[in-house]
Amino acid sequence: MNFKVGDTVTRISHQHDILFKITEIDKDIVYLKGVDLRLLADSNIDDLVKAEADNKMEDKKIIETNLRTLKMDRNKYFYLPGKILHIDGDEEYLERCMSFYDSLGVKANGLTLAEVEMSNKIMPLVKEFRPDIVVITGHDAYYAKKNDKKSLDSYQNTANFIAAIKEVRKYEKNQDKLIIIAGACQSNYEELIKAGANFASSPKRINIHALDPAIIASSLALADRNQSIDLIGMIEKTKYGSDGMGGIITNGTMYVGYPR
Repeated sequence: MNFKVGDTVTRISHQHDILFKITEIDKDIVYLKGVDLRLLADSNIDDLVKAEADNKMEDKKIIETNLRTLKMDRNKYFYLPGKILHIDGDEEYLERCMSFYDSLGVKANGLTLAEVEMSNKIMPLVKEFRPDIVVITGHDAYYAKKNDKKSLDSYQNTANFIAAIKEVRKYEKNQDKLIIIAGACQSNYEELIKAGANFASSPKRINIHALDPAIIASSLALADRNQSIDLIGMIEKTKYGSDGMGGIITNGTMYVGYPR
């Protein structure tokens, strides 16, 4: 079967469990990126079959689910959602997240930065945009062969995310005043939280959906700043719930005013 960059495929040896897009072909080795999951992989070309992708339909379902959870009486009050700064290591995932924010009426600024560059470039961006919520995400991976979940050497980009979190915390130490959401597929959840993130992936070292960080961020942006969030309810809105995302109880970031 002939393949080209941009084709959507699944892997036979993995029982077609994840949908990928081909990003590069080098002879018999094909490099892949998850269509919905924040995952990079490679495969022998003989292990692949073509598949159909419809992530727009999946994104629409996620948007509709989140819209149904917003219980606002817009006849009486006006609302000022929190502002989001979304830093992403993947341009395509960033575009999907930005469309997601827009669909919910949440103000967000998004930039693509390589994970290794985030800690060096994030401080000027935080000072420029003055967000209520910062998302630090992209790609990560846990190298199970090293068999050491605690060591940062066992992760592709967790150390880079931690460095970026620490830079943001130099700007604002108070986790109630500036909320950080960090991590990607299989990230070291515990170390991201210890570094100062309010929410992070991945408690069970599993892959997360491309929109999971945005689901958490938008939920916080649309939650009343004077009330604590429904922590479990918010996390359960993500693709794999508490296996993929976790965090600490905090207040929302939205102002509610009257009259409309």
